[in-house]
Amino acid sequence: MVKGALTEVSPLMVMADMDVNIRDLVEVDPEKMSGTPCFTGTRVPLTHLFDYLEAGDNLDDFLKDFPSVTRDQALGVLELMKKRILTEYETAA
Repeated sequence: MVKGALTEVSPLMVMADMDVNIRDLVEVDPEKMSGTPCFTGTRVPLTHLFDYLEAGDNLDDFLKDFPSVTRDQALGVLELMKKRILTEYETAA
C-alpha cells in the first residue's frame, strides 16, 4: 500500500477533481493515526475541526490549539465539505 494513498472510493476521492487538490489538505495513512483522515503534514484528525465547530468554538480557537494546521488547510476542508454537500443535495433534488 502506498503511504497517503486513498485505497477505496470515498467522499474525499469524489471531491478530488474540484478546485482544491485534496492531497494538499487531507492525508490518509494507515501508519499514522490508524488511517484516520488528518490534515496533510500533521497528526491532527479532520474530526477535531468539526468537533470544535460543533461545540461552538470558532476557527481561531481550533488553529490556536492545533498550530500545525494552517488556516488555508482548515478553510479548504470546510470548502470541500460545503461543495460535497451542495453537490449531493442538487443530485438528490
